[in-house]
Amino acid sequence: MRTGKGAGEGSAELLIEGVAKRFGDVVALDHVSLQVAQGELLTILGPSGSGKTTLLKVVAGFETPDAGRVTVGGANITALPPAKRDIGMVFQNYALFPHLSVKANVAFPLEMRNVGRAEIDRRVGEALAMVELAGYEARLPKQLSGGQQQRVALARAIVFNPRLLLLDEPFGALDRKLRETMQLEVRRLQRRLGLTTIFITHDQEEALVLSDRIAVMNKGAIQQIATTTEIYERPANDFVADFVGESNILHGTMSAPGLVALPDGRKLMVDSEAAPGAKVGVLMRPERFAPGGINEFTGEIVEAVYLGTTFKLRLACEGGQELLVRQPARGPLPAAGTTITVGIDPEAIHVF
Repeated sequence: MRTGKGAGEGSAELLIEGVAKRFGDVVALDHVSLQVAQGELLTILGPSGSGKTTLLKVVAGFETPDAGRVTVGGANITALPPAKRDIGMVFQNYALFPHLSVKANVAFPLEMRNVGRAEIDRRVGEALAMVELAGYEARLPKQLSGGQQQRVALARAIVFNPRLLLLDEPFGALDRKLRETMQLEVRRLQRRLGLTTIFITHDQEEALVLSDRIAVMNKGAIQQIATTTEIYERPANDFVADFVGESNILHGTMSAPGLVALPDGRKLMVDSEAAPGAKVGVLMRPERFAPGGINEFTGEIVEAVYLGTTFKLRLACEGGQELLVRQPARGPLPAAGTTITVGIDPEAIHVF
C-alpha cells in the first residue's frame, strides 16, 4: 500500500483550479479552486445543493466541468475517464455487486487492471485484513450488516493502491453508534496508508472528527478552507458561523478599539483589532458563557433541555435579544420562567 507524508507536507497531490459547472440556469460550481496535500484528509462540508457532490464527481470523472482543470500528482486528469484516474471511491449506497462475493467485489478493480491471480489474492487478503473482514471472503453483500458492507466498499476502494480516495457521505445510512465507530476506523486507516482523501458530508460533527482541514461550501462556492479549529473558532462569515456548530450571531459596529456597539445600545467588549466604524459580525458559542464573564446578559429561560452532560437553555434577554446557552448539567434542570445572568469574556467572542 502507498504511504505518504502528513497534511501540509510536500506539494499538492490534488489541485482544483477554477472549476465551474452549470446545469441549465443553476450554477452548481462557481469557479472553485482548492488544493489537497499528499496524505491529507480534506472534508468538503455543506448543505444539500451546495455543490459538494458535484465537485466530487468532477474530480472522479463522472461530471465534465464547463471550465477549469483537475490535476492529480502533477498530471492533468480533467479529460480522462473515471477508470483512468487512479482514484478509489466509496459511494453513499456502497454500490456493491449483489451477486458477487466479498472477495469478488474487492477483487473487481484489480481484475479490470489485469492484475495476476496470485497478486489479486494477496492484495484482497491484505485489504480485507485492514478493514477487519478476514474470513468473510465467501459471503454475499446481503449476508452482511451495514457496517460490514461499508468495510467491503472501503476495501475495494483501497485495494488497487489509488493516488486519491474519495468518500461521498459513506456513513449516511448507518446508525449513530456505528457511524462514529466507522469514522474513527476510516481515520486510522487513512493515516496508516497515508492516503490523500476527500470526504463529503453535511454533518458538521463528522467533519470536525475526521478532518485535517475543512472546506465549507454554499451555493457552488467555497466560503472558507481552514483547519477544524479555525473553522469552529474563527469562521470567516455568517454562513460558516451559523452552519458549523451552534451559534449566537449578532451584528454591530466597532465604536472604539475592542468595543462593539449593538443596535439595542448594548456595548460588547471584544478581543478584536477591527477599526472603529467597521460593520462586524459577532459570534458567541453557547458553551463559552459562564458565570462571571465580563460581558453579562440577563434573561428569562424560555426553553430548557437536558442533554446528559449539559443543559441547553434558550434565553429571552433584555432588549429583545435571544441567546442559546449551554451549561454543565449540575443539579436540577432550570425551570422555564427563571431569570438568570450569564457572562462571556472578550477572548471568547469572535469578530468577523
